[in-house]
Amino acid sequence: MQIRRLLVVSDTVNSEGGLPALRAVTRVAVCAVIENPVAGVARDDLAELVPFGEELGELLVRKALAVLPNPAVAYGKAAIVGLAGDIEHAAAILHPRMGKPMRAAIGGGKAIIPSNVKVAPAGTAIDVPLGDKDDVWQFDHIDTITIAVPAAPRPAEIVVIVALSDGGRPRPRIDKDGARPVRAPDGR
Repeated sequence: MQIRRLLVVSDTVNSEGGLPALRAVTRVAVCAVIENPVAGVARDDLAELVPFGEELGELLVRKALAVLPNPAVAYGKAAIVGLAGDIEHAAAILHPRMGKPMRAAIGGGKAIIPSNVKVAPAGTAIDVPLGDKDDVWQFDHIDTITIAVPAAPRPAEIVVIVALSDGGRPRPRIDKDGARPVRAPDGR
């Protein structure tokens, strides 16, 4: 596997909707731009892509944890396949083996890792879904981080993304049962 670029995006949210965050929330996404060895080849056997998931899972989650200021409570993954590839190329990387090293690194991960994939030209943005690492029904942790890598993916590349968050949405006001009152740490 050849990695052409690594991009780390760190986003700290201090307020939302004109109100202060209950606490600052940091979301980190680490993106690897890799060569797609099966781009432009029509075939059913994508086994050579599967090991990339484990390698990238280990590398990207380690880099994300190095930037995240607090322990990870939510995670997600995504990929953008260049135009000479297809959506199954991303599936082969993200689904069979990427989760195990991610879960091991963050110390948990009972819940499914939400994901998103698309085939698109260079510079296209993708919403990386985030969900609680242990409880899929933790509504406050359902969020996204939007990522675009300038000049990537080229037609025969794939952008692979791992995202972590140290909190849920910055000022959640809805839960699974409906609206609820929210108070900031200062009582507002």
